[in-house]
Amino acid sequence: MATTMRQELEEEFLATIRKGEDITLEALKPLVEAVQFVVPTMPIVHMPFADRLPTAHEVVADGYGFAGHLLANQRRFADEVIKVTSPMLPGRAGSKAIAAK
Repeated sequence: MATTMRQELEEEFLATIRKGEDITLEALKPLVEAVQFVVPTMPIVHMPFADRLPTAHEVVADGYGFAGHLLANQRRFADEVIKVTSPMLPGRAGSKAIAAK
């Protein structure tokens, strides 16, 4: 039951975040349309090696890819910590051996 309630709360939280993101995107569209007429056209400047720089999409993808790897590593570490320390938890067979020492 608690797992179901937790899952429902997680889903509701994520849905709320997504709704906020959708509202933000919808608000940005008319703003961009209005501002593009006011912003002066900037000349294109050619810089050496500029074509080797990542695009904004690549920067975001790489950043989230790194964050995903970091989170996976942290999850693995947390699982290992729980596995190593679980004998110390009350009601576990290993906790009696530790308590007796």
